[in-house]
Amino acid sequence: MADLKKAFDMDDEGEICKLILSKGELQVSEKERAAQLDGMFRDIATVVADKCVHPVTKRPYPVTMIEKSMRAMHFSIKPTKNAKQQALEVIKLLRETETLEIQRAHMKLRITVPGNEGKKVRENIKKLALQVDEDTFDDDLEMVILVDPGSYREVSDLVSAQTKGRGQVDMISLKEVQEGEETL
Repeated sequence: MADLKKAFDMDDEGEICKLILSKGELQVSEKERAAQLDGMFRDIATVVADKCVHPVTKRPYPVTMIEKSMRAMHFSIKPTKNAKQQALEVIKLLRETETLEIQRAHMKLRITVPGNEGKKVRENIKKLALQVDEDTFDDDLEMVILVDPGSYREVSDLVSAQTKGRGQVDMISLKEVQEGEETL
């Protein structure tokens, strides 16, 4: 009790507990910190594996391969940033260092534009699209395109602005990847 009085200048245990809870710091052991960083490392690799594919085969990479590449380029985790922010950083670094051939998986979108507004929208959409899978123009324009995920808002805003809100952008798939076995 004398130690508490000396340390806190009071002897009321309830008040001392409140003071510790409100102003005290949580001490994390080295093992807990290492486990937390390891979990964050795995989360970052999982996000990268989920968002990226091999540029030629269009197949996703396994998480373990992403982790190995992150270690090879000595990627250090920033505990203050979330996994998604750091994953985008990792993708950029993997491209720059050429540690791994990687690209963001493309989004597949269906664009529907009613009536004669389709003509002016079609050319602008083709400029933003990486690939046009379908392009039909009967009474309405209907296109199925692949775009980089960073271009989605631009496509959506373009369709909305040029059709005065009558055009429609539907996401068919968030990431376009090849499935199944690769024959060698």
